[in-house]
Amino acid sequence: MELWIPITIAAAFCQNLRTALQKHLKGRLGTTGATFVRFGYGVPFAILYLVVLNQVFGYALPEPTLTLLVAGALGGLAQILATFLLIHLFSFRNFAVGTAYSKTEPIQAALFGFVVLGERISLTAGLCILIGITGVIVISLARVPLTVSAIRGNLVGRPALIGLASAALFGASAVAYRTASLSLEGTVVAMQAAYALVFATLFQTLVMAAWMALREPDQLRASLSAWRAAVWVGASGVAGSIGWFTAMTLQNVAYVRALAQIELVFTFLASWLVFKEVIVRSEIFGCVLIVAAVIGVVLLR
Repeated sequence: MELWIPITIAAAFCQNLRTALQKHLKGRLGTTGATFVRFGYGVPFAILYLVVLNQVFGYALPEPTLTLLVAGALGGLAQILATFLLIHLFSFRNFAVGTAYSKTEPIQAALFGFVVLGERISLTAGLCILIGITGVIVISLARVPLTVSAIRGNLVGRPALIGLASAALFGASAVAYRTASLSLEGTVVAMQAAYALVFATLFQTLVMAAWMALREPDQLRASLSAWRAAVWVGASGVAGSIGWFTAMTLQNVAYVRALAQIELVFTFLASWLVFKEVIVRSEIFGCVLIVAAVIGVVLLR
């Protein structure tokens, strides 16, 4: 099995855990505060990981590049906005279905990867990604009455548009991060990913802290007061990011993000076991389609 596959699955699990914790915090902090803790409390863990790679394993630190600075900053901004929109989406739909809207990311990541990096995907992989997107659509319509007006409202309404925008920003940030990581030379893949991760997370923390200090100081104070819960968001978020950055340094972003749809399986488990939400048959069918798409990407690409 190629290394990027288990790394991506582990990252998807950590991301699901982090999203669940953020949903819990949203009720206490609001959307901005819940977004900030993902980055602000993740910085120490990201730096610790970098130090361990350098001091314990002896991997050399790369020289920073202009591409790292530009791509890392753009990716950081895109991820902040994407995370904000995803958390805001929880206000409209339940946990499982709300997350599903953002799962159109793989096809958008494939487009960004082609435009920015010239990366192509096989026809088979493209079909598998479309199957996964179909699963997402099935899930998004699972609780909607089967009338023309209701379906149209669900597909083009505010929640759908927010989900699509979040997915586009996540796809753009993933390609930007791959660009930043690949620009670093003279070291191993793990260190490339860690270095890019530290820069992006630190940049995101500074940007959000400055914004909140000026525009939403109450949210900043609340985020600091909630450190006991927020630290777990930071830890799980960085654990997932380590996986994403490493996998996307090793493999085409579209393939990584397509495999990452396995997160939706973890989302259903979280919805059922943690949030006690009822899962309907259509959502299960959509999940089956997504799993089939994931298997296809891994075995048939």
